[in-house]
Amino acid sequence: MTHVLRVLIPVLWILWLCYWVVAARITGKTRRRESLASRLTHYGPLILGGLLLGVPGILGPEMERQFHDPAKTWLWIANALVAIGLGFSAWARVWLGGNWSAEVTIKQNHELVRSGPYALVRHPIYTGVLLSLIGTALSVDKWRAFIGLILVAAGFLRKIVIEERFMLAEFGEAYEHYRAEVPALIPFVA
Repeated sequence: MTHVLRVLIPVLWILWLCYWVVAARITGKTRRRESLASRLTHYGPLILGGLLLGVPGILGPEMERQFHDPAKTWLWIANALVAIGLGFSAWARVWLGGNWSAEVTIKQNHELVRSGPYALVRHPIYTGVLLSLIGTALSVDKWRAFIGLILVAAGFLRKIVIEERFMLAEFGEAYEHYRAEVPALIPFVA
């Protein structure tokens, strides 16, 4: 059973990625996008964090040490976090529809989506992916994965700052109200 639990997480990520690639083809036309320099400020930590999560030995043997007890219970928890997180992010992606973009953009006829998962948090895709990466880091059980998780979180936090600026410029007071009513990443936390 342990082997199945270890294989399930990569399978879930691959299925999620396949959906993400297909869904990326169904987006609206871009009206405004962030600059390349802006993209690099969040893509850098995201890419580096992903490498640390996925590439064994990248930081040397010291970072390959385990950071928790590798009991089967941890694998169950890790798998549950990955499944719930990827499911939540996919739900958010479906709900966002043509407004979605990998880059920070404003689409033609962009809408301020406040329902579905966007009623729980303003950035549910990041919430779901971060939850999944916590599960992945628990499963990898190496210090490099924990550091990778921190880098990805930093990249998402930077991207959120940029997105919030774009949304404020586009939706003004309506977005201010949304920000006051709905937390950024963690549901039910003001």
